Amino acid sequence: MSTDDALFDAPGPHEAGGAGWGVAPSSGDDVERVARWFTDHPDLEDRFSAVFRQSLDEVMDGQRTGRYDVSVLEKTEKTYLGTKVEIVCRAAFGLARGEKMDYRVCGVDVDAKFSLDGKWMIPREAMGHLCLLMAANDRESAFTVGLVRIREEILTQGGNQDHKRNISATGRSAIKWLFKNGKLRKNLLLGLDDATRNALENVSAGQSRVDQLFRQVHGRIVDRNAVVTAAKQLDAPKRVRDARHRLAPEGVIILGHQNESPRIAKALRLPVPEKGTWVAARVVPAPQVTDRPQVSIGDASYVVAEPTESRRPAPVIRY
Repeated sequence: MSTDDALFDAPGPHEAGGAGWGVAPSSGDDVERVARWFTDHPDLEDRFSAVFRQSLDEVMDGQRTGRYDVSVLEKTEKTYLGTKVEIVCRAAFGLARGEKMDYRVCGVDVDAKFSLDGKWMIPREAMGHLCLLMAANDRESAFTVGLVRIREEILTQGGNQDHKRNISATGRSAIKWLFKNGKLRKNLLLGLDDATRNALENVSAGQSRVDQLFRQVHGRIVDRNAVVTAAKQLDAPKRVRDARHRLAPEGVIILGHQNESPRIAKALRLPVPEKGTWVAARVVPAPQVTDRPQVSIGDASYVVAEPTESRRPAPVIRY
């Protein structure tokens, strides 16, 4: 495996004893057959998105480090990120280990290659084999996945000190793309504007920062990883429950996936959270005349507050 700026890989079992760029035995071009195996999964985009999101989040380890930007990782961590993607992808698709490469798909050995910028470094041992090329851009919330058989004519002439070579610009035309612009689940903290980020970072890590997160970020899905990264603590659901109580006097509601939350979110035209995610909003009693979406909670109607409207206590919600 390799990341975009890794100069070397830890040797895997399939690299032992490899010498030269000899072509591996092949029964013809199996790219289409392996591609169909992947595309037969109806949830393919969501599955790859989950692979990259989990891999990035686990290597950044926000719960312990507070990090949410892959650019601040150490060089060794970026190298390991490629290995993490390989492992998580194997588990997500139930892939067997290959005889010489990372995976076995439809009886074909497939090597896994991950990059942060879509520039894959190909080792000599991959010559003649299929490669599953994967890349993820957290800032753009996008990923690419493709399949290609490694041949001499698709590689650049120059290599690095470990004799790894890039796929050339013309060689990229040989890639069978599964996704050129797949949707990667958003990294909420990375996408915050500077003012909101500063407001968070000016509060000590812990429950107070979780409170600030839900005080500042409204109408957007907040996932478990964002909560534990902000807090640098375990137990995201407890942090959210505590934030609900602490922010209720300010009129802030924090909706989840259970009980009254989905109904309220839909009525207020907010994103509807799935399990392990939440969405916050500040609400006020609905004016007598309004064209804003409103929802009945208890014996009153509420709307999402305008910034200029005075704070009123939040209604009691069966979360």
